[in-house]
Amino acid sequence: MSSDQNSNEVPQSSFWLASWTLAVREVIRFVRQRSRLIGAIGQPIVFWILFGAGLHGAFQLPGVEDTQSISFQEYFLPGIAVLIVLFTSIFSSISVIQDRNEGFLQGVLVAPVPRSAIVMGKVLGGSILAMIQAALFLVIAPLLHWIGLAPAMNLASSISGMVGATLFLALIAIGLTGLGYLFAWKINSVQGYHGVMSLVLLPMWLLSGAFFPGTGSVWMSWLIRLNPLTYGVAGLRRCLVTDPAVLQVLPPFWVCLSVTLLFAAICLSVDVFITRRDPAVAS
Repeated sequence: MSSDQNSNEVPQSSFWLASWTLAVREVIRFVRQRSRLIGAIGQPIVFWILFGAGLHGAFQLPGVEDTQSISFQEYFLPGIAVLIVLFTSIFSSISVIQDRNEGFLQGVLVAPVPRSAIVMGKVLGGSILAMIQAALFLVIAPLLHWIGLAPAMNLASSISGMVGATLFLALIAIGLTGLGYLFAWKINSVQGYHGVMSLVLLPMWLLSGAFFPGTGSVWMSWLIRLNPLTYGVAGLRRCLVTDPAVLQVLPPFWVCLSVTLLFAAICLSVDVFITRRDPAVAS
């Protein structure tokens, strides 16, 4: 009897136990591979410092003609936090391919738990790791001002701002990890997965307004509007940045939250669907 046939007979507690067990496994695997932590946080911090210093004088906020009231590094800060989430999502989703090649995934698939627990465990584990690393960066980055690697930044420090930032980081992490899971479920090699992710997730991040506003090109501005990640970055920026010149060019908060929530929900739903219906991985 398959796990799909058994799923209605399994207690709800078994679903959450299986999900939590798989999530903790992802965290333990990450802790044992410290190079992943260095790569996931170190590289974005270097990008943030170098691009911030190099593009500081060339940065111009759309619709603002007077002297800049916000530095490029302050504008770029939410984008780098999302980049950290993206890198962590990519690395976490690779474990689906590794578990399949090692035979672990096949063992989980025949266990008497719903297949949706596999999705929840994998996505939850990757999302927890992504949120922790992104939050750690948001704490460290402003402190670099004291050693001359970043300008002074006027970031939001209210409870509502921190809660909002945490919410958006969680939704972005779930969405991107779910998207990575979708590709990892269909791809059999780590090399192929990296190639596809380079063509999908990185351009998706670049076209989210994380690195540049993209208002100088009509076709690019339309791609940015159609990109669901744009609204996650904008929502996070609304929670972190206090400059009125920035806030006036961002989509409304409720639009950012709705689109980001819908993106995460769709990615999770598709993951559950393909995990239940695709027999190729179980063979």
